[in-house]
Amino acid sequence: MTLVNPRSAYSPDLAATTIERVDAVLARFLERKSASAAAQRLPAEATEALTGLLAAGGKRLRPVLCVTGWHAAAGQQRASQPVLQVAAALEMFHAFCLIHDDVMDHSPTRRGRPTLHRALADRHAAARPRRSADQFGDAAAILIGDLALSWSDELIHTAGLPPRQLTAVLPLLDAMRAEIMYGQYLDVAATGQATGDVDQALTVIRYKTAKYTVERPLHIGAALAQGTTRLADTLSAYALPLGEAFQLRDDLLGVFGVPGQTGKSRLDDLREGKHTVLIALALRDAPAQHTDVLRSLLGRPDLTEAQAVRVRTILTRTGARTRVEDMIARRRAHVLRLLAAPAPIHPSAVPTLRRLADATTRRTS
Repeated sequence: MTLVNPRSAYSPDLAATTIERVDAVLARFLERKSASAAAQRLPAEATEALTGLLAAGGKRLRPVLCVTGWHAAAGQQRASQPVLQVAAALEMFHAFCLIHDDVMDHSPTRRGRPTLHRALADRHAAARPRRSADQFGDAAAILIGDLALSWSDELIHTAGLPPRQLTAVLPLLDAMRAEIMYGQYLDVAATGQATGDVDQALTVIRYKTAKYTVERPLHIGAALAQGTTRLADTLSAYALPLGEAFQLRDDLLGVFGVPGQTGKSRLDDLREGKHTVLIALALRDAPAQHTDVLRSLLGRPDLTEAQAVRVRTILTRTGARTRVEDMIARRRAHVLRLLAAPAPIHPSAVPTLRRLADATTRRTS
């Protein structure tokens, strides 16, 4: 089985090569797992589902940042196969996060296709009552997500890292996993309870996205190349505002994006009542008649497109949409200024970091 390289917004630079090499690692790993399952007469559905999810696209942002972190510390030397396998482990871990996130959010689509739990439910609907099929889909997706989590760990421990590198990387992996779990918990706790608390929404972004998506992958790559503490601090100064901007853009796309480009419905976040910075700004600053409408519509699972238009109109007229765009622009400008200043980041990594800053904050999908 062959994984399809996702569309890369980062070419031309080391990112395109990284994506190709990471996909090759994942394809070989999943082929071995498929053969092993077949030999033991275990269900083929698990490896097929993960292969399908990974082949459906995705930016491979975390593996690219991991390898870029390596280059930031090591310079132009080609990343070794163990480094590539660690980067692939981050993408496998991301698959785990996506699968569980979609179950928790009851999301119907991901990357333009049915989410894993929906696909599994539909596949088994002919042999089960609909309610039973839905329950099976949720349960099976959780288990396959757990398998992806286990396999991400296996990829790390079979990468052939010497003890020095393993000792440097494992605490960062532990921190990343804990941070994303806490961030997800904060997100679940705030969903359906949207308020005008912008700081709370930014805290969710910090732990659910900024550290997990940008900071820790860079740290892990740099640690594999014995990067200094000063380099790690500089990478954090780049990563955290960029990660925040990435999620702020994601929140805008979740409400205003084009489903054909994002691969997701733009009703999901509104129906879930996600406590995003976009919503918090509107609830904090809008006049009472607008906040009343928002509170009456946000979190309604039966929200219609016509009602969503009312919400989008309020988010635009109150200036919340523009303020989020301004927040993104300020963070992008900050990281680009940082990259232009003298820093411990090796020059070979700077072009990729610059293009990533631009691509992730200006994206439409």
